[in-house]
Amino acid sequence: MSVDVVDHAEIDSGELKRTKQLYKKDSLDIESCSNVSGHQGRGSKVMKWSIILQLAFQSIGVVYGDIGTSPLYVYPSVFSSGINHIDDILGVLSLIFYTLTLIPLIKYTFIVLQANDNGDGGTFALYSLICRYANVGLLPSRQAEDSNVSNFQLELPSNSKRMRLASTLKSKLENSRFAQFFLFFVTLLGTSMVIGDGILTPSISVLSAVGGLKEATSAITEEKIVWISVAILVFLFMIQRLGTDKVGYCFAPILIVWFAFISGIGVYNIIKFDPTVIKAVNPMYIIDYFSRNKKEAWISLGGIILCTTGSEALFADLGHFTVRSIQLSMCSVVYPAIVLAYTGQASYLRKHPDLVGDSFFTSVPDAVYWPMFVVAVLAAVIASQAMISGTFSIIQQSLSLGCFPRVKIVHTSAKYEGQVYIPEVNYLLMLACVGIILVFRDTTKIGNAYGIAVKYYYELQHKISPNKLYEITVDRNCCRIPGLAMFYSELVHGIPPIFQHYAMNVPALHSVLVFVSLKSLPISKVPTEERFIFHRVAPNELNVFRCVVRYGYTDVLDAELPSRLDSEENVNDNVIREEYLKEEMERDIEIVEKAWNAGVVHLVGENEVVAAKGSGIGKRIMIDYAYNFLKNVLRKSDKVFDVPHRQMLKVGMTYEL
Repeated sequence: MSVDVVDHAEIDSGELKRTKQLYKKDSLDIESCSNVSGHQGRGSKVMKWSIILQLAFQSIGVVYGDIGTSPLYVYPSVFSSGINHIDDILGVLSLIFYTLTLIPLIKYTFIVLQANDNGDGGTFALYSLICRYANVGLLPSRQAEDSNVSNFQLELPSNSKRMRLASTLKSKLENSRFAQFFLFFVTLLGTSMVIGDGILTPSISVLSAVGGLKEATSAITEEKIVWISVAILVFLFMIQRLGTDKVGYCFAPILIVWFAFISGIGVYNIIKFDPTVIKAVNPMYIIDYFSRNKKEAWISLGGIILCTTGSEALFADLGHFTVRSIQLSMCSVVYPAIVLAYTGQASYLRKHPDLVGDSFFTSVPDAVYWPMFVVAVLAAVIASQAMISGTFSIIQQSLSLGCFPRVKIVHTSAKYEGQVYIPEVNYLLMLACVGIILVFRDTTKIGNAYGIAVKYYYELQHKISPNKLYEITVDRNCCRIPGLAMFYSELVHGIPPIFQHYAMNVPALHSVLVFVSLKSLPISKVPTEERFIFHRVAPNELNVFRCVVRYGYTDVLDAELPSRLDSEENVNDNVIREEYLKEEMERDIEIVEKAWNAGVVHLVGENEVVAAKGSGIGKRIMIDYAYNFLKNVLRKSDKVFDVPHRQMLKVGMTYEL
């Protein structure tokens, strides 16, 4: 174990205060065996029941719209060719009952929600946990200082047998490049499936609900249903900018009415038509169903699984709420209501098997048809909200971990963490949903129906060595002028190639150089007081410093970086001041203070990525056209780093891959 010294700096209106903090640099194995007690993430905070109840109320309007409106289309999707045997209804009801019980209720509500990352859910939350337990991240940006961040620390099992098993698995993961790529691939695959669900769910839900108009009047054609659905979806995506907080409070009362309606009608239908359908709790009806229908029964599972659509929103939307609030709303409201709804439809179909194509609306009593239709349309609109919110959360996480093109993240609530809105993604989702409806135009057809840090690796492979840095800064042809220059890069190890490129074309360097990099840690949030690492780059006479700004995947860079460095909040309360360092610290303060007062310039790379000479046509298309198209339409580096525009200087550079 070695003890090193890391400088921490902060600049405040021309006044610089420097402190030095001692930290322990352990090996990864020793570090991982440290049992951190008393640390509580957001997911484990003790909340007042009043707040839990508020969040549970909100979650009904955001999380469950999708799974709550599945009774609109499940039975028509399962029996797309009609009902062959009257007991097939019991077999399908039994399948639906056990699928709902095992997947949304037991798996997600009581098991998966526990695997959260400081209160955040989604596939990238799980991936970030794995990356903290084992060094399996694809970007070689891990630093020993990362382990000092409180949220980064881990609680490992005290059981020695489990600990040995975990250490063995950890070692295999770290030594297998295939396993690292496979984990990353599975994470991206899961993310892509959630985003895909965020496109298909709004389309099928709204189209199913609006389709109820056909039962009320023959004047409504398929064309009108399609365009009414498109209009509703456009309105839904337009109000996303209001944020999950406001949307949840608006939508929750509607969905509560929806669940009351479907459960009440379900009980009514059970009593009126066939109370014996409750015997479907016997799984023998599932076996009989498969025995009678064989291949067709297996094919019908595609329709059965639709009853769980949106279950992943329980985990993906966890960052918007809490584990306890989602468990409370699921167990007390959602699960009982949808089980009664499916059971009521099955009871109705036992007497009217020929009406399976529109079983939901035909099973609604005439006296409440129009109120039910209005609530169904509203609920279908809300159903889209669950996957839209989940998509925003999971894209925010993937963006922070360098696995998605740069987009703008807007935090919509100062009251609750994790509630975000992404304008670019919102509009792309809207266009995709509208396209799905216009192309497929039918719920049955719908029911059947970037970017891994290229720049980072280039900069890592072409980083400037300490000897080259020394040669450039002491070169007699390169003069030093008063002032402070801040070079921005994503590289956290070494000096980025942009520095040499700048020095070759502008033979003048400022008296103090600071290399700033933003780094995302595989944790949800980095406490403000632990956000910065600021230290001098040897040799000392060069006046070169490095500043690493660390963020979690739910943090947002919402202010100019210099303003963050100026903040008094960034001083670690636990820093150790030592007498023998005072003279050196005062000298550094004087140097940086003088340079700061002389003027600050922010240098950001304006990078062009091209395929290297001799590249194949596939590589040229992917890099010269596809990659650069995404780069041009999405956020630029100066927007990501959020540097002052008047003091910014862009340095053009071409990367050949």
